[in-house]
Amino acid sequence: MLYSFLCVSELKMFPWRWLALLALIPLSLSANAGVKVKLTQKGLDFGRELFVASLQEKLMTIKVPDISGTERVDPIGKVHYSLTEMRIVKLGLPSSAIGLVPGTGFTMTITNAFLSLHGKWRVKYLRFIKDSGSFDLAIKSLSITTSISLRSDETGRPAVAVASCATTLGGVSIKFHGGASWLYNLFTRFIEKGLCSSLQKQICPLVAESVSSMNQFLKTLNVLAPLDRYAEIAYPMVSSPEISNSSIGLNLKGEFYNIGHHMEPPFSPAPFFLPNQEQSMLYIGLSVFTANSASFVYNKAGTLSLNITDDMIPPSSPFRLTTRTFGAFIPQIAKLFPGLMMVLQVKTAKDPLFNIEANNVTVDAISSLTAYAILANTSLAPLFVLNVVGSLKMTPDLCVGPLHNIFQIVLKVAVLPRVNVRLKEGFPLPSLGKINLTNTQLQVLKGYILIGTDLQISG
Repeated sequence: MLYSFLCVSELKMFPWRWLALLALIPLSLSANAGVKVKLTQKGLDFGRELFVASLQEKLMTIKVPDISGTERVDPIGKVHYSLTEMRIVKLGLPSSAIGLVPGTGFTMTITNAFLSLHGKWRVKYLRFIKDSGSFDLAIKSLSITTSISLRSDETGRPAVAVASCATTLGGVSIKFHGGASWLYNLFTRFIEKGLCSSLQKQICPLVAESVSSMNQFLKTLNVLAPLDRYAEIAYPMVSSPEISNSSIGLNLKGEFYNIGHHMEPPFSPAPFFLPNQEQSMLYIGLSVFTANSASFVYNKAGTLSLNITDDMIPPSSPFRLTTRTFGAFIPQIAKLFPGLMMVLQVKTAKDPLFNIEANNVTVDAISSLTAYAILANTSLAPLFVLNVVGSLKMTPDLCVGPLHNIFQIVLKVAVLPRVNVRLKEGFPLPSLGKINLTNTQLQVLKGYILIGTDLQISG
């Protein structure tokens, strides 16, 4: 006995759960992005603070080489001197700023920085007179200006490089400990020329090292993130960074692939543009293309088909997968197959198609639900086929046909609980190192879902 029905249903889907549903559902070049990322001025300031902290650690490692020489001082004559064991004992970078250079990169400016250096001095004059002591050098006005370019590297990750660097030192003061007063002028003149010059020569290379360490951090971008044994998602950049006066934009692939078999879907991402919002540090736009590529991948892997058995239904539910239960809807089932357990087989006829409109996410699916009775010899006897043209929104609604109640019950007690479990697992967003998202908000806009979030470093 085989019955066939048509059922149209709607399932309400909350936007934040849709993000994780993509995990149920990596790399070719595309003119358009599936995912867009925008770093605002607030986000740039967050990055600036990380850079300044890294640079401060680097500058504390400055090694000032020993200096020695001879200076003629009247009326004594030649004075042999040496400056040794010099080290940075204090350094502060209290004021910094970052500015964008459209189409190129950004500038990092540090002003009013200060440092203190401690060392030892030693002199010999008149062939046999020796003197020694220590000194403290304070620089109260150190400035560093660096231009940094931003591009995409060969792996599709962002990369930075120093384009130029300049430093100035001012407000130098010296305090000697030990020695005669006439020595002060000698060392003051020398330090202003020699020591400051030595320091300046080391600052920009250390700035370059800090920028290089930024690249190590940027290499942690998950350009190919595994999800499960079926799929992975690709996040390489598909174009050069978009740098404006107020933000940096990255266009990412944002496409799901079957693991080990990267096949392009029969559709391409459409252009979309993030709104001009600046309240959060970072904005991530997840397009409908990304969702539909997930649907394509998981349907191809066969994971969107499902066999529903009675043990999948909560024990507390009065609804059981038995011919007795279904006999209430189709009496012939109970008469011809009395007292038997059943299995429902759900198959997708086509890839489910996501649609995203303002404040509304739907999934259009064409599926079939085939019911079988499990005979005593464990073979299956077909009972009926329910052809389903569904628009999913997350709560059962609107079903037309004599099996309306059956479809609603199956969704409620068997399908939705499994979907919700998968929803909670989610899927990885573009991420860098130990940076976490906080104060996250979602907006459903036409063609994409927008995530606005602040950033924080962990560990």
